[in-house]
Amino acid sequence: MASRVRLEDRECPLSTTVQHVGEWWTLLILHDAFDGYTRFDQFQESLGISSSMLTTRLKTLVADGLLERRPYQTNPVRHEYVLTDLGRSLRPVVVALAAWGNSRLAPEERSMILVDARSGEEVEPAVVDAGTGRRLDDSDAYVFTAGPAASPAMRDRYADRPPAQPKRPAT
Repeated sequence: MASRVRLEDRECPLSTTVQHVGEWWTLLILHDAFDGYTRFDQFQESLGISSSMLTTRLKTLVADGLLERRPYQTNPVRHEYVLTDLGRSLRPVVVALAAWGNSRLAPEERSMILVDARSGEEVEPAVVDAGTGRRLDDSDAYVFTAGPAASPAMRDRYADRPPAQPKRPAT
């Protein structure tokens, strides 16, 4: 999938992330993994995906460090696919995508909702700043700007934006 990334976007974190998770089946496999699926046949049955496509996607997820392939049976040898820390760190992204999709549906049209595991109460996912708790969906209040490793092209792109200030340490 690297060929889909424009040369000037190779340093962009959004472009590099899409290289790893921007494919349809990849997100659905990760979703199943977050729901506890680990075995090839579980993924295949849940998704209705062909064996060859699932094999390809799982190999990519393992190569990218999002899943770990571990034997769970020796005779014959069978493997399971377990989320790594890096893979688990994508859960908020998948939750946010599902929430965005649900926000466009009437409550009675939603086939899946996020709830509190203890109370069963529906929750509304939001992306917030960890330091202030403020929602980040206001594109006037929060903007991208060039970071310390930005190339001249990236600095030009964000030349009219305020320069990034180092995050203050918590007191």
